[in-house]
Amino acid sequence: MKNLELLTDYNNGMFFLMAGPCVIEGEEITRSIASTLKSLTAKYKIPFIFKASYKKANRSKITSFTGIGDKEGLALLQSIRKELGVPIVTDVHSVEEAALAASYDIDILQIPAFLCRQTELLQAAAATGKWVNIKKGQFLSPEAMTFAVQKVRDSGNTNVMLTERGSQFGYGDLVVDFRSIPKMQKFGCPVVLDVTHSLQKPNQTSGVTGGEPELIPYIARAGIAAGADGLFMETHPDPANAKSDGANMLNLALMDGLLAQLVELRKTVNAITLK
Repeated sequence: MKNLELLTDYNNGMFFLMAGPCVIEGEEITRSIASTLKSLTAKYKIPFIFKASYKKANRSKITSFTGIGDKEGLALLQSIRKELGVPIVTDVHSVEEAALAASYDIDILQIPAFLCRQTELLQAAAATGKWVNIKKGQFLSPEAMTFAVQKVRDSGNTNVMLTERGSQFGYGDLVVDFRSIPKMQKFGCPVVLDVTHSLQKPNQTSGVTGGEPELIPYIARAGIAAGADGLFMETHPDPANAKSDGANMLNLALMDGLLAQLVELRKTVNAITLK
């Protein structure tokens, strides 16, 4: 799976799904979410990449949950990959983390939006030979992301994708500019829409990020209609009690119905596009 051949499936008309909990909270719940998502995506024939952060570095409070331990989290992701036979994506925040994550069986190293301009981090991620998913900064235009892509390519790695995750609107809101999808596709790489982070309400006075999860189906459907190659959604069986980003995660029980809608919509979009 080193070259993640499943990403070529988006050329055959179906979107791929990157989904999982915001952060690894423990072994049992992480394995359960991964297993459920694998079954659902197999049901709808959707290429699936399991997502979970082994470490959360960008937290509002020093007391916020950040993970179960770096090596413990990465070992669990590696185990899930082997057991379920699914590719894995996880975040890295530094040159050292890129090297550490790459030493495990991780398929995609994800660059958080706030770090998308960090040259040394992009170079380090590229040097691993893994796929690199760069989230577009909330403060950047889609056109500006060509330079992030080029940094990875100039470092000898052509396995790069981009993710739209909303743009900063005022002090505590985000909006999605769906023009970003076709604009960034012109760079010749897959473009993903991060549905759940696009609905965050960051920088709340409580120190805990808010969100609008009731809008997840609307943003997801709009992303498919706009031609996104993949969707990114964080999900949890009990978002209200999740240890990170619960306010904007999709309840896992709702995933089945939403995927059914998205697959049908994709078929309709493809039929219109092909005429």
